[in-house]
Amino acid sequence: MKAGLLLDIRKNKLLYVMLLPVLLYYVVFHYAPMYGAMIAFKDFSPRLGIWGSDWVGFAHFKDFFTGPYFWRTIKNTVLISLYELIFGFPAPIILALLLNEIKNSIFKRTVQTVTYMPHFISLVVICGIVKDFTSSEGLINDVIAWFGGERSTFLLEPELFRSVYVSSGIWQHIGWGTIIYLAALTGIDPEQYEAARMDGAGRWKQMLHVTIPGIMPTIVILLILEMGRMMNVGFEKIILLYNPSTYETADVVSSYVYRVGLQDFNYSFSSAVGLFNSAVNFTLLVFSNWLSRRLNDTSLW
Repeated sequence: MKAGLLLDIRKNKLLYVMLLPVLLYYVVFHYAPMYGAMIAFKDFSPRLGIWGSDWVGFAHFKDFFTGPYFWRTIKNTVLISLYELIFGFPAPIILALLLNEIKNSIFKRTVQTVTYMPHFISLVVICGIVKDFTSSEGLINDVIAWFGGERSTFLLEPELFRSVYVSSGIWQHIGWGTIIYLAALTGIDPEQYEAARMDGAGRWKQMLHVTIPGIMPTIVILLILEMGRMMNVGFEKIILLYNPSTYETADVVSSYVYRVGLQDFNYSFSSAVGLFNSAVNFTLLVFSNWLSRRLNDTSLW
């Protein structure tokens, strides 16, 4: 096996040179910092350093599990992730299927361009747009008022925060997410459609029995990856949108780690919470991969 790898490196030297920056990126920014996770088990002091700080074992984990914010952050993280999985994950699949049925290439490219654009806008700008649109004087409230409804600031209403967060995420990423599915659609053999038409299948039946099964392996792989990120709700967008009045429904594990670690300077406790969150993500990834392999023989490994 070693000899085969060396032979492959000699034959494809330029490809491995191109791969080197990516490997270095992950080593430097993802694997090397794992050494610092040790402070989750210590009473870390910047003055003493990682090795000089006192060992406290699982004390920080126990404090988090028994603390007042454990169930709130876990519940909010799981609910937002489930909303994104239920509503956000199918959105680019549906859009890709609809675009695949469009025969007018100019209209199709226009829709693709318009839906791609929000993905390239800075998250800070996106959150600013969301705040403006959902304010009491914003565009959405103007529409509501025009139909006779009452104005309200959505981001001050705890019960509306998750809906605003998930729907704005769908708007921002739906176009970008279709790229993979559109690429998978091009790999379907056209003869399958011809055979389906000969059997009397219309456009709807062709989509159900040819198109969707053709991209199902791609859907499964992306679903496994999505499951592995369920507990990793991005703190950047949460922090940019939430406020003390919506902590009840908006505060997630990552935003709690940010507040405790960077605002309260409790580095060890925040590291323990982050390590627990990563362990849950890893467990979900392994379980979803195992379940997918058992059910339909499609998996990451």
